[in-house]
Amino acid sequence: MNELLPTVPVHAIDPEPDEPQWLVQDLWAADAVGVIGGAPKACKSMLGLDLAVSVASGTACLGRFEVHTPGPVLVYLAEDALPHLRDRVAQLCRHRGLSLHSLKLHVVTAPSLRLDIERDRNALDRTLAALTPKLLLLDPLVRLHRLDENSAADVSGLLGFLRHINRTHHLAVVLVHHMAKRSRRDLGQTLRGSSDLHAWTDSACYLVRRDDQRLRLTPNPRLRRVQRFWGQTGIRSRAISAVEHAGRGHGEASFPERSESGGQIASRCGGEVARDRGRGRLRLR
Repeated sequence: MNELLPTVPVHAIDPEPDEPQWLVQDLWAADAVGVIGGAPKACKSMLGLDLAVSVASGTACLGRFEVHTPGPVLVYLAEDALPHLRDRVAQLCRHRGLSLHSLKLHVVTAPSLRLDIERDRNALDRTLAALTPKLLLLDPLVRLHRLDENSAADVSGLLGFLRHINRTHHLAVVLVHHMAKRSRRDLGQTLRGSSDLHAWTDSACYLVRRDDQRLRLTPNPRLRRVQRFWGQTGIRSRAISAVEHAGRGHGEASFPERSESGGQIASRCGGEVARDRGRGRLRLR
């Protein structure tokens, strides 16, 4: 029991790269943990699946955000029946001209996954070691535990485990989570439950319904190296042509919610985004 903690001289640590390292350009940083947040029925799961299919196939997310490091993806959608999940992924593949059979997207088929139970944590850890995915998508967070989400002590333990698998397996972790109704300037502070969740995130995407029923997508890669790079270059998010958040690590894209009859609805914003209910996809144009 005399095992020592691993240490290294500080000069031997690799420095941060001069430019941000992306999993998906301007949307999600490489090996980042974070949240897709939004109100109920705000297309959070659809955005999560679009992100997953993009990384698994190397195709642009929402037709706009380039994938830098494609690779296998593991997803667990607690509220979707497996045939429904398969159909949604198949629709995304058809739209992109991809073969469903060649897609490197793996689905956890267990009836439940509890990240507050040691048995399930160990099973997930072993699964990640076997599949070596680039991205883990868990949707939604509320179905993954029976803890008090308002308790910092409870939530911090769960998030600590997710940070552990993030660092151990060198992968991005995406949680789908609800946002509360309260209004905040910083959207991360509207995430339901403990504020530890907002503090934990490296990258985040927030979907907010506006008064005209359109949805606004706000990516927020909360990384110092991203903010430093954006501040030096004045780079803007490619989600929309006129974004006034350069230097703060933000970008916005507005898009409409689906109509009652479905079908494509085009946004009047600089970078158009459409939700096509009949084809089951989100996209920026």
